[in-house]
Amino acid sequence: MGIFDVFKKDKGPDYDPANLKITDLRPGFIVDFDLKTWEVNEEYEYDWGNNYFTREFKLEAVDDLIYLFIDDNDELDISYSRKVKIRAVGEDIPEHIIKHQEAPKKIHYEGMDFFLDKESPGYFSDDPKNDDSWTELISWDYYDTSEEYILSIQQWGDKEFDAAFGKVVKPFEFSNIIPGE
Repeated sequence: MGIFDVFKKDKGPDYDPANLKITDLRPGFIVDFDLKTWEVNEEYEYDWGNNYFTREFKLEAVDDLIYLFIDDNDELDISYSRKVKIRAVGEDIPEHIIKHQEAPKKIHYEGMDFFLDKESPGYFSDDPKNDDSWTELISWDYYDTSEEYILSIQQWGDKEFDAAFGKVVKPFEFSNIIPGE
C-alpha cells in the first residue's frame, strides 16, 4: 500500500448487495436453482465482435455440474447446459463441418430435432483481464421447435470440437443469490 492509498475510497462491489440478480453472479457466489444449491466456481467471457460480449459461469452442486450462459445485450437470455460428447450428438459432425465449412442445418439428439439458429465466430477467455488468454472459436446454436432446449457445438482451432446440451431458463428460476467472500 502506497502512502496516498489511504485517501483512496474503496469503490465496493459493482452490484447492489441488497438486490442481487442473476446478472450479478461472480465466482464464489452461491445460488439456488432447480432444487439445488450451486457455487459459482469459474467465470468465462465471450467476445462476439462489435462490442457484443456474453458471460458463462461454471456452477457446481454437490452432485452436479452445469454451465450457465448469460446474454444481457438486447434482452436477457439465459440457458444452462451440460457438456456432452460431440460424437453422441452426431457421429460425423466434426467431419461434416471440416469438409463443408459449415455445420448441419438440423441435428436429431435426445429424441428431438434441433435447428440451426446462428453461427457465431468469436473469442473465449477464462481470464478476460489478461489479453493473452483469448482463444478463437466458432459456435453454432441449435434450438428445438419449442425453443425450450438448446444444443451448442463449438469448434476450437481446426479439428477440436465440443458440444453442450441444455435448456433455456428464466431469471425467476434462480433464488437466494449470496455473494462470495
